[in-house]
Amino acid sequence: MRKDKALVIVVALLMAAFVLVFWFFPRSTYSELEKRELRQFPKLSWQSLCNGSFTSDVSNWFSDSEPFRDVFMTNSMRLKSWMAMRWHAAEEQVTYHAPAPEEVTEVAEEVVASPQAAVGNQRVIQAFHGEAPAQAKMENSGVIVLGSAPTARALMAFKNKKGGEKGFAKVVNSYQEVFGPEVGVYCMVIPTATEFYCPESARSCSESEFPVLTELYAQIDSAVHVVDVYMVLGSHVDEDIFLRTDHHWSPLGAYYAARQFAMVAGVKVPELVDFDAHTIPGYVGSMYGFSKDIIVKKSPEDFVYYTPRDVDYSTTYRVYSLDKDYRITGEGKPRQGDFFVTVSSAASAYCTFMGSDARITKVKTDADSHRRLLVMKDSFGNAIPGYLFDSFEEVHVVDFRYFTYNVKDYVAENGITDILMANNISQVCSGAIGAAYKQFLRN
Repeated sequence: MRKDKALVIVVALLMAAFVLVFWFFPRSTYSELEKRELRQFPKLSWQSLCNGSFTSDVSNWFSDSEPFRDVFMTNSMRLKSWMAMRWHAAEEQVTYHAPAPEEVTEVAEEVVASPQAAVGNQRVIQAFHGEAPAQAKMENSGVIVLGSAPTARALMAFKNKKGGEKGFAKVVNSYQEVFGPEVGVYCMVIPTATEFYCPESARSCSESEFPVLTELYAQIDSAVHVVDVYMVLGSHVDEDIFLRTDHHWSPLGAYYAARQFAMVAGVKVPELVDFDAHTIPGYVGSMYGFSKDIIVKKSPEDFVYYTPRDVDYSTTYRVYSLDKDYRITGEGKPRQGDFFVTVSSAASAYCTFMGSDARITKVKTDADSHRRLLVMKDSFGNAIPGYLFDSFEEVHVVDFRYFTYNVKDYVAENGITDILMANNISQVCSGAIGAAYKQFLRN
């Protein structure tokens, strides 16, 4: 009986401690693990009270913003990892976390080096074949984890369920039709890390991106300039062209893509020796939150980015304000800022480029090319513009999620001579980018 009473007392104390923490400690407002702002307490209105949305929003806020959220989640992952090692130690180091139906997945397959690089308006791309790591651990949310700490690599499985690449090709062609020969239209579809590093043991969990790229490029009009970075990245696959703990490519991978674009566009081609390298140690990116795998957290990497050395430039931003659902509610006045932003922590390293996506960026440079570039992109494109400041006299950057203008008017008012659509293949296939770019012609 004494043992039973002691157990009841211990459980009661633990429950009381949890109540004290959840009710009286400060609520979390941002999750470094999930790389997102957490829910805020909803505003009370007569309408929300009557339709029941207020109480639902309060419940969501309470569960989403619990104190020490990241600490609890990290300890949960540690426990899960310990149990996996204890009960499944004999299994191969391959684990797959199946994605939820509503989640957008990304990528898969593998490649090795090629000395060839597509130049000009080439439409035929080559497949690469080579050896990838034999072992992988497949996590939830469509994530594949290779190897073990401290050098694990996390990949996102690629599933082309919607076939959005066909709609995207039509939209790209429509841009060329609208702007004609006066404005060069360039299409860069970026493969993801899974295409180059997915092992044979996990191949069934992800589709190859190469056939999708081939089909997409075949449907693009000959007047559009295709910037094929598949071969370029493949030729540097032994370098750190993709981040191990993040779904993005690395700044080095973006450099090779920017260099390829400059060659196709016929502007000054950037050389890496003309840039200063900066290192942010201890970076753990988005794949930690996606995979919920402690091994990814235990595999931090250096985030190395590059800034132009002998180029004078100034950056102006127009920042959008957003509501809790990331919908645009307003736009700020133009203000000066830095293109390369000093981040508050290693976890935010990818925000070094422009600070965030919810803004329109305009960079004026001292280049004498008499050409002005508009980069239309998803977050992969953030790392590209900084390499092109010595190639274009102006570089404008807009994100497909945050742009409220008619693109025809924007191009005319700013004297744009070149448009680069730089987007990763998963976003292209989702159809979201094609729909947004189509809407920009109608705004």
